[in-house]
Amino acid sequence: VNAQNETITTTTTSAHTQEMRMIRLHQHLSRRYSPKQQQQQQLLTKYFSTTSSTNYNEPFYGKAREAPPKPSMPNLSNLLPSSSTFTLSLPQRLGISIHSAITALSDPTRADAVAALGEVTGHVALRDMYNVMMSHPTGQLILRDTPIVNATNVNLKNLEGMEEGTFGRAYADFMKCHGFHPEDRDAVRFVEDEELAYVMLRYRQCHDFWHTLTGLPPTVPGEIALKWLELFQTNLPVAALSATVGTLRLSDDEKHDLFTLYIPWAIRVGTQTSKVHLMNVYYEREFECNLEELRERLGIEVAPTPSSS
Repeated sequence: VNAQNETITTTTTSAHTQEMRMIRLHQHLSRRYSPKQQQQQQLLTKYFSTTSSTNYNEPFYGKAREAPPKPSMPNLSNLLPSSSTFTLSLPQRLGISIHSAITALSDPTRADAVAALGEVTGHVALRDMYNVMMSHPTGQLILRDTPIVNATNVNLKNLEGMEEGTFGRAYADFMKCHGFHPEDRDAVRFVEDEELAYVMLRYRQCHDFWHTLTGLPPTVPGEIALKWLELFQTNLPVAALSATVGTLRLSDDEKHDLFTLYIPWAIRVGTQTSKVHLMNVYYEREFECNLEELRERLGIEVAPTPSSS
């Protein structure tokens, strides 16, 4: 009983201490910053205090992608920055970049760090991706509609009932097989430009569409192979980090497969054979299309399978 009382007292004290800290932080922000600056400081404080035990859903190198806990219905208005999104200063941007890079390299499963690094280092690549989309009629349509991949727009139950061999059925089977959910992707936090923030979100939310198109599994080698394809298509620095540093974590046999099979394949599809940039495909409108016909139309070659598989 005494031990239980001590535990309750300790927990209560800890909660009270945390509450007092938050009150002092709020008072400090109120005195020093405007409401917009307070939002900025609170987000940065929350990011840098994130613990390694938190679950995140953006796949990265070093670990096969796992199914996250089933999410409750999210507040989709939080997926993209609002009109009051703050602008990061150069020291803040550098701080997030360094912190995220060190965290990602020391713990590859910390996908929150990878996502943040991708956002603060990806401005030039995101602008190029935006221009690529604006130069294509389907890309323009996507930017106009800004479709969000969620349970409402992508109903897996309905897709599971589609005819076998369709893109929608293949996507639903992939998601169900691995326990994934359309709303697994992290929100965009550090991209100030709303149009570029949407491009980053769209890039993340298309990841499982690309798994389906390429036939790559969500294993460590499969994720790295897909990152090589993403690198050649998007030029995002975070894709380069994932593709190169992730390679160091492979076994000798996996490295052999990567260099002899997957990277040549990624070069072919990413720079030569693909007929349409992967960001310029309105995947939600292709669900009823035959998967093989869609691959042919887009110029997507199915990823090779190692002989040892």
